[in-house]
Parts: sequence; C-alpha cells; structure tokens
Amino acid sequence: MEYGLLVMGAPYTSQAPHSALRFAQAVIAQGHRLAGVFFYHEGVHNASSLMTPPQDELNLRDAWVELHHMHNVALDVCIAAALRRGLLSEAEAQRHGKTSFNLEAPFELTGLGQLLTLQQRCDRLITFA
Repeated sequence: MEYGLLVMGAPYTSQAPHSALRFAQAVIAQGHRLAGVFFYHEGVHNASSLMTPPQDELNLRDAWVELHHMHNVALDVCIAAALRRGLLSEAEAQRHGKTSFNLEAPFELTGLGQLLTLQQRCDRLITFA
C-alpha cells in the first residue's frame, strides 16, 4: 500500500508529530511505501530549522529530515499556514523583505493542491492532529 501523512500538531506541544513519525517508520518497516508528509496548521512548526530541543530529547525536525534522506519521502509544508506562523524559506524571506529564514530543504513550501495530489495518489491518507 501507499500511504500519505497529514501532520497538524506542533512539535513538543502535541503528540501528533511524534506519533506520525513512528507510524511512518512502521509503515516503511512493513514494506509499504510512504509517498509524502504534508505539514498543515500548527504542524508547520515541525519544519523550523531553529528548533533546538535539549540534547536528550528527540529533535523532530532532524528525524523528519532523516526519514526523507533514507526513504525519499517528500516533506511538504503548507505555505499559507507557514507564513502566518513565521516560517519562511530563503526565497519567501527575500520576497517579503525579511532578514532571516527558518525553513530549509528538504522541507518545501507548497499549496493545498499538493495535499490533494497526495490524497489522490495514496491508498490511505492518515491525519495526525
């Protein structure tokens, strides 16, 4: 089966991102394909490169990046939700006249159309909110 994930919970204030990550790892371990993860609402904070948890805690951003590198999983971030919450890529920071940015590859700012494409492409889209 091919799965897609919708993550709507913020890291460290919601169990949703950690549960989504564990689900993603289990899906892959069972031999299924994970087509992509779409971060929406407060879930966009999972993509912040400025997240710095204590060393004895899981860095969720780094864990998502590792999942991408190991299994080529797309990490899409809703651009509207991200900009509202102060998450900007370098291009968006320049476009809006900001001096810094905190969203870097492999996370990619995309629109809701990408979520619909993921939903249509997958056998199951699982939401973690």
